[in-house]
Amino acid sequence: MFRRTRALRTSAAALLLALTAACGSQQAQAESSSGLSSVTLHVGATGWKNEEAILKFAHLDNTPYKVRWSLFQGGDQQLQAIRAGALDVASSSEIPPLFAAAGGRPGFKVVAVQRAATLNQEVVVPKGSEVTDIAGLKGKRVGYVQNTTAHYFLYELLKRAGLKWSDIDAKPLLPNDGLAALNGGGIDAFASYGTSVITAHQQSAVTVGSGKDILSGNFLWSARDSVLKSPARRAATADLIARITQAYAYVRDGHQDGFAEVTAEATHQPLAQARKDLLDAQAQRPTKARTVDDAAVASQQKVADAFTELGTLKNHLDVSAFWTTALNADLRKAL
Repeated sequence: MFRRTRALRTSAAALLLALTAACGSQQAQAESSSGLSSVTLHVGATGWKNEEAILKFAHLDNTPYKVRWSLFQGGDQQLQAIRAGALDVASSSEIPPLFAAAGGRPGFKVVAVQRAATLNQEVVVPKGSEVTDIAGLKGKRVGYVQNTTAHYFLYELLKRAGLKWSDIDAKPLLPNDGLAALNGGGIDAFASYGTSVITAHQQSAVTVGSGKDILSGNFLWSARDSVLKSPARRAATADLIARITQAYAYVRDGHQDGFAEVTAEATHQPLAQARKDLLDAQAQRPTKARTVDDAAVASQQKVADAFTELGTLKNHLDVSAFWTTALNADLRKAL
């Protein structure tokens, strides 16, 4: 009976694999014959779907393919989703792909780099805290968003202040949970980014350290391996990345006030603050995509080596193994 059951399971598994392969083949054939119109890209976003919003604002959301956006609290969750097959394309800092790839067989490749500002990457404390600088964090409960830019710049800030990671009581927390813990007295400081830092300041938090000059400004686009096997899906991915670059150029070309209004409404911050943040960010480093090159790979390798030094990555990781230039030609054409 056991052998018969196992045989049935084996046959069922083989049938499922065959059906999956057939579906994949049919999808590839459909994409080949229909071009971009048959493509649907499942794309991740962090924060408030600002990429989707800016495309709509710049009238560049009329893509010849379909885009399904999904919102995550961090790039690390996007990379988990891309490994699970729930996303086709993920956007993140340099850090999440390191941990997604560390277990081997990542199932994705970094296909492009988006240069962007490194503002709102901070360590904050509640108003009235006795902590006034990073050195003051010794012995304190410090929340941080694990496997993200916050993890990295907190480690580097501690080193610059003469502290080790073990000198703090480090507590990994998601952005929303970290904000709640900071306001509720569960932690003494919080290292985070983006809208969570903006919200913290709205709640009178004070900055004691910044990752502005620590982070490279390289934010990575990663694509599932199956995307790279399809010419139509590669072209759609390149086109989407290029449209986001064009949308930011549109905003910089005299449309800052309009997009500041969109941002203020989405992030629930005063319009003047949203406008200042937008202008500051584009002044520091205009948001634009670029193709994969050796310098970008080397930049992420430096970050990987820091996490190996910290002990968070258990073994040396050669990041070049999960980078590819396969999208370069399509992206150059789209840009």
